[in-house]
Amino acid sequence: MDYLVWIIPVALIVIIGLWLVSTQRSLAALDENINNAMSQIGVLLSSRFDALTALLDLTKGYAEHEYKTISDTIKSRRTMITADSTAAEAKAQENLITEALGRINAVAEGYPELKANENYKETMNAVNQYEQSVRQGRLVYNDSVTKLNRKIRMFPTSMVAGMFGFSKRDYLEADDSKAQMPNMK
Repeated sequence: MDYLVWIIPVALIVIIGLWLVSTQRSLAALDENINNAMSQIGVLLSSRFDALTALLDLTKGYAEHEYKTISDTIKSRRTMITADSTAAEAKAQENLITEALGRINAVAEGYPELKANENYKETMNAVNQYEQSVRQGRLVYNDSVTKLNRKIRMFPTSMVAGMFGFSKRDYLEADDSKAQMPNMK
């Protein structure tokens, strides 16, 4: 019977240890899902910048001054979005793209022959497809953030999260200005 005195505490310690490891691994997996989603958004934003640059090059022959202004703005404010980027940094890059697209659209309105150009139409279509992909990426990111934040807020996981340095993540908020964004077709 003496061994039972030792088996019960050891079994409890093993069970608690296994639970701690399991909880930490679960939180780490959720955190990695968020990092992956942000990284994918970064790739999509980079592709959108490439399409935006191609679109900007098409406007160069029509409005040289506007081309230079938009190009300089993009070069000075563009940053790469990585897995470690915050929701605010991703939003700032999306706002930069939205602003540049609005300005390119304004140029195209002034030059109907540019708007009728087949390369312009194809490139604008690519930009719109990247926009759809970024929206999907935002949904995945926000879903992953919800799962992590929900788990972190629940007791006793909240204690483990604090011990291992997991904290709530910010959502990618909806951009009200996109609802009023000009039609790019």
